[in-house]
Amino acid sequence: MRRLLVTIDGPASAGKTTVSRMLAHRLAHKYIDTGALYRGVALAAISAELNSDDDKGLEKLCRTLKIKFVTGEQGLRLLLNDADITDKIRTPEITMFASAVSARPVVRGYLLDLQREMGQEKGVVFEGRDMGTVVFPDADIKFYLDASHKTRSLRRYRELAGKTQQTLEEVERDMARRDKNDSTRDLAPLKPAKDAIRIDSTELSVKTVVKLMLSKIEAL
Repeated sequence: MRRLLVTIDGPASAGKTTVSRMLAHRLAHKYIDTGALYRGVALAAISAELNSDDDKGLEKLCRTLKIKFVTGEQGLRLLLNDADITDKIRTPEITMFASAVSARPVVRGYLLDLQREMGQEKGVVFEGRDMGTVVFPDADIKFYLDASHKTRSLRRYRELAGKTQQTLEEVERDMARRDKNDSTRDLAPLKPAKDAIRIDSTELSVKTVVKLMLSKIEAL
């Protein structure tokens, strides 16, 4: 199969990460979790004691950052200035801060260039929120993966089990706030690309979603 540039967008806990990893494996393509890039910037900003709306501070910070993915014995890992931060970026605090900084033009501009550089040679599956609308409007094929709010909240709650004291109700509330932030922001709001293939995973297994995506890719 030829090398493709595939984008998978959608809201939190719609199943994008698991589906994207599996699809990339089936295609023998690289997998890029672009949300992790924003989380990396968020972690750096929090460590530098910056506010999420401090554009000057964020711009200065971004000029000092070196963010990249590496694949090792533990799978795909995210390095920030050569330090492995993979296990530090999945907290509720980082999640909300990342959602806030993702609306700042200085952060999006920095990561836009980085993401496009990663996709230059194709053979990549990009998971994110604006991959098909902004970053790669000419992608070979675009998917938008969604699920009901209750289903996504429950998935997120189970994912966080043992990592946080949040209740299911708190997770639902945080997710609703994040959905609103991501979909109503002026810059690159979360929405399906006009030519994206939309898939609702509420009642579908991961394998079924991947099989459906592969059928669409094989039909290109």
